[in-house]
Amino acid sequence: MSTSRLRAAAVIGAIGVVYGDIGTSPLYAFGAAIKAADGLPLAFATLGSLSLIFWSLVFVVGIKYLLVVVRADNEGEGGILALLARLEQHSYRWGRWSRYLLLAGALGAALFYCDAAITPAISVLSAVEGLEVLNARLEQYVLPLACGILLGLFLIQRSGTHRVSSYFGPIMVLWFGALAVTGVLSILRTPEVLQALNPLYALGMLGQETTLALAIVGAIFLAVTGAEALYADMGHFGRPAVRAAWFGFVWPALVLNYLGQGAHALRDPSSLASPFFRLVPEPLLAPLIVLATAATIIASQATITGAFSVTRQAVQLDLMPRVEIIQTSARERGQIYVPVANWVLLAFVLLITVGFGSSGALSAAYGAAVAGTMFITTCLAATLARLDWKWPWVAILMVFGTFVGLDAIFVAGNMTKIADGAWVPLSMSAAIFLVFIVWHDGRERLSAQLDANAVRMAELPRLLAGTTQVAGTAIFLASRPDSIPSAFLRNLEHNRVVHESVVFLHIDFRRVPKVDETARLDIDTLRPSIYSVRAHYGFMEDPDVMAIILQCNRQGLRIFARDYTLFLGQHVVMPLEQRRARRWQRQFFAWLQRRSVGAAEFFGMPLRRVVILSTVVEI
Repeated sequence: MSTSRLRAAAVIGAIGVVYGDIGTSPLYAFGAAIKAADGLPLAFATLGSLSLIFWSLVFVVGIKYLLVVVRADNEGEGGILALLARLEQHSYRWGRWSRYLLLAGALGAALFYCDAAITPAISVLSAVEGLEVLNARLEQYVLPLACGILLGLFLIQRSGTHRVSSYFGPIMVLWFGALAVTGVLSILRTPEVLQALNPLYALGMLGQETTLALAIVGAIFLAVTGAEALYADMGHFGRPAVRAAWFGFVWPALVLNYLGQGAHALRDPSSLASPFFRLVPEPLLAPLIVLATAATIIASQATITGAFSVTRQAVQLDLMPRVEIIQTSARERGQIYVPVANWVLLAFVLLITVGFGSSGALSAAYGAAVAGTMFITTCLAATLARLDWKWPWVAILMVFGTFVGLDAIFVAGNMTKIADGAWVPLSMSAAIFLVFIVWHDGRERLSAQLDANAVRMAELPRLLAGTTQVAGTAIFLASRPDSIPSAFLRNLEHNRVVHESVVFLHIDFRRVPKVDETARLDIDTLRPSIYSVRAHYGFMEDPDVMAIILQCNRQGLRIFARDYTLFLGQHVVMPLEQRRARRWQRQFFAWLQRRSVGAAEFFGMPLRRVVILSTVVEI
């Protein structure tokens, strides 16, 4: 296949996946903005809202994210956790400030996770609400139908989406084409709407009374909520394809449709009840509703897949307990299914869909959390610009200072929504952030305690003295590469035997997305028939012990399938009675530890060959 065809395929793929979230915002963003501007003259509110949307797309998506922030990738992968992992490589320069970087990244991930969970609800609801425009009597079926679509979408995640994902790009190309065509036809009838491109209208809206201006900004933000999602998803298709898709197709289509909605509002103020669906004549309304529903399902699928990816990254970066991760495609490593994330998201999506009842009501909850994520992303990217890109302070203040100012305005605007529903995603974000921090801090305390109790490799000859050798190979999973695994010590303590071949296996998670297969394993001989194996993985990869064993065989360390046993050390955490300070955190961590997926399942071990030996650790 030629390079140009490969590039075209990547661009179409980016249109289908990366821009699903922002691509469905015309369904509700302009309507929410006009509603927030209630009380202002219609023409001024229309042109001012459109101007704010246009310039927000220019500065936030086009300049901030696509020209600057996407450069803050981690070997091609984007997203706030990938950015945090890259910054952690420089944490030695910051000392105690590395703690604040961790807190910021964890908070940003929690905020993004929760507000992204609202995307399926508001997107599908806004599409299905087109039925009310088609026939007012269908209003009673909107909510049950939306819930049915969302339920079906989450139920099919277990079987994977690789079979239908090839259709995502073409369908979204058709969707953006429909946005552009309907917008152009409306603009031709009312060309004066093009005045909205004048930034003075945007400044006029911002010059209104403070409370009103912030409410309008909070509504306008709905047009750019997908910007953080495109940064997180860019690793699927690469920076050039993501940029080409936006500037060459997605951005023009969105702008034309927003202007078309505004033009129709200037001609017919009654269209503001449903400004998007009023753009098309009645005979074409039913096909547009079907296309809109398909587009929102695709946008929702991209959000769900992103939530699975964030969950895996959080586990690998030690921000949350191990959870079951299932590979659903033999060819695409990114196609995964995370059951706990799927069912938690489903419950949350259905609750807010039924609780808010309409896309108009849900728009009040949407945006608040992701505005915080954008602010944090800007701060972390500015830190990277100083550490990695070697930007001078003057450039950082000029570029990122401007971005921070924009983000602060959007955060302030979204804070006006708290009483109307924004407290819902913010509360859920706080709960997830609490899990992240308790787990990370608990793991650090546990690691420190294990290190204090560790038996070093130098003690190995003494431990082996007087033991009985038995046939077979024993593989001991080691939490630290320089210490003897606790399972090995418990086995000696209880059985007083050593297998004829012993392998200490340490799985190392690096702060990079993927590790090259040629650098996967380091094998050292500690003593005759006793080996140390270090397997390296990135935070976008799933460790597989069986694959490690096969590669050991290829590299000369023969671990035959018929005679090996896997020994795991299970650390049973017990909070110390005499430590009263933050006792609830240690109890919560112990509770999370007990519910973490076992190492055998997480690392893909054959359960019939696994022996688990427990060690009590007090923290």
